[in-house]
Amino acid sequence: MNKPKAPIDHNNTVITIKGLRKSFEDYHVLRGIDLDLYQGENLVVLGRSGTGKSVLIKIISGLLTADHGSINVLGQDINHITDRELQELRIRIGFSFQNSALYDSMTVRKNLEFPLVRNRKGISKKEIDEKVDEVLDAVGLIKTINQMPSELSGGQRKRIGIARTLILNPEIMLYDEPTAGLDPITCIEINELINEVQEKYKTSSIIITHDLTCAKQTGDRIAMLLDGQFQRQGTFDEVFDTNDERVKPFFDYNFIK
Repeated sequence: MNKPKAPIDHNNTVITIKGLRKSFEDYHVLRGIDLDLYQGENLVVLGRSGTGKSVLIKIISGLLTADHGSINVLGQDINHITDRELQELRIRIGFSFQNSALYDSMTVRKNLEFPLVRNRKGISKKEIDEKVDEVLDAVGLIKTINQMPSELSGGQRKRIGIARTLILNPEIMLYDEPTAGLDPITCIEINELINEVQEKYKTSSIIITHDLTCAKQTGDRIAMLLDGQFQRQGTFDEVFDTNDERVKPFFDYNFIK
């Protein structure tokens, strides 16, 4: 199933990356990355494990520092902003971690309340309750509000992690391997949720994955990371319309095994 067309503003870039390089000692992970993310777009960064996909979004969110290159996010130059400006920018960016990053000692409600109380000084109890209900309803898990994370399935934890990210109304969503470790039916549900978030919250998203079904169902555009650079970009069909031996086995493993 190909992704439905989304309204994308190609005249408005929310992330612009030029000449990005990142190495860890002698291991050169990113070797000159150029990338634009457009307003309202779901961009899938696709590649094998260990190719630097997660490194890329950690640099975008300021969790890692680039060795070289420019990274502009929502009009801010990541390389030349203060710690306070970076913290303010991060509130506008939702980061959905691979492991959901929930606090095991807190109920679902408390997990969702935490970022609101921390970042929205003076917010009322009524406003908090309304926002918690809104995002839980958006991910279809309102009945889990008083449960502990240990009582949830892997797919439910992923959904609650996304809900906690949405609660601050981010303009950009960064998804790190959103379907990793999930069964095929739950993967489809998470893919559908990513598309619903894009439509309802008008987010622009980067989705890091090596799951081709996730890429096909969620991506308006695919950027394939090979040998530290984006070698192919376009629609899903355009990216895989090739005899490139670095690309074809990747497709065959996912769909012909």
